[in-house]
Amino acid sequence: MHQIDAEERAIVDTVREFVDKEVRPSVRELEHANTYPEAWIEQMKRMGVYGLAIPEPYGEVAVSTPCYALVTAELARGWMSLAGAMGGHTVVAKLLRDYGTDEQRDRYLPRMATGELRATMALTEPGGGSDLQAMGTKARKDGDHYVVNGSKTWITNARRSGLVALLCKTDPHAEPQHRGISILLVEQETPGYTISKDLPKLGYKGVESCELNFDDVRVPADALLGGVEGKGFAQMMRGLEIGRIQVASRALGVARAAFDDSLRYAQERESFGQPIWRHQSIGNYLADMATKITATEQLILHAARKLDSGERADMEAGMAKLFASEVAMEVTLNAVRVHGGYGYSTEFDVERYFRDAPLMIVGEGTNEIQRNVIVRQLVQRGGLG
Repeated sequence: MHQIDAEERAIVDTVREFVDKEVRPSVRELEHANTYPEAWIEQMKRMGVYGLAIPEPYGEVAVSTPCYALVTAELARGWMSLAGAMGGHTVVAKLLRDYGTDEQRDRYLPRMATGELRATMALTEPGGGSDLQAMGTKARKDGDHYVVNGSKTWITNARRSGLVALLCKTDPHAEPQHRGISILLVEQETPGYTISKDLPKLGYKGVESCELNFDDVRVPADALLGGVEGKGFAQMMRGLEIGRIQVASRALGVARAAFDDSLRYAQERESFGQPIWRHQSIGNYLADMATKITATEQLILHAARKLDSGERADMEAGMAKLFASEVAMEVTLNAVRVHGGYGYSTEFDVERYFRDAPLMIVGEGTNEIQRNVIVRQLVQRGGLG
């Protein structure tokens, strides 16, 4: 059906069942109270969600990227924050898998696979946004350590992650700038590393997004990802390919939840003596929603297959993230229209989808940045090929 095998289909089905039985019946209460979903995160650990991108011998079952995308979409269909709680973790797992030294993999991946150790990445800075090369966080070599100073913001799961993949400048004078950027694997209990505050948000409740400060943080030299300076920017750009597919999949899940609720409501709700789906204006919304959601899923699976082929997939991942997030925004707004006044009520889930959807437009590189990535690749590759 989705070009995944029976074993992977069973994994997706298990997550879907968890979402339908456990999450959807009580998510509204947790979300409105901005409560961290401790019990659900523990269930996700037991189901192996945190190890989906970690191969043997470190993890039990690494799945294909299409399977990973569909699991993410199912979690987001229940609550986008649950998918967010494993997104950055997967990027760090991929960075370690692809670029880590044997010692780094042995140290972190087995515990990350079970969720005992959770990880996140720290890219964005308070003044920088998507302009990563202009970052101010610096790591100065001092004997067998790096001394890190700077700050990061919008770091999801920061309080509950024991490991941070920190993007920083190890050579501030490098030309071009990206040649001076490295990734350091910083453990949370390192002195001088503080989480200063949780950022208040429109949606994406329950999981924390924080500001991090690094004040003369001494990190061992062997915490340099891969052991070679100056490769961090290229490493992170490859890591963000799975990150952008993950964000696209979150958008797909939110859009799907909004559509499912709308289709059900349009069959139950009557006006002028007939179910409202029979009114052409409402029927058209539903038809367009379903069509765009189907196209979104295919675009995500296309990007996922490209990533698994080992080829560069930044254009495909960027397209999937761009399209999926814009579709989610449109679908969630139209779900409010279909529900009428109830769509604006906090007693229905539709308003939550509408608050969660914008994150995917601005997160993991804004959609304006995605368009830059896509057009650069189009020119470089000589078109669509």
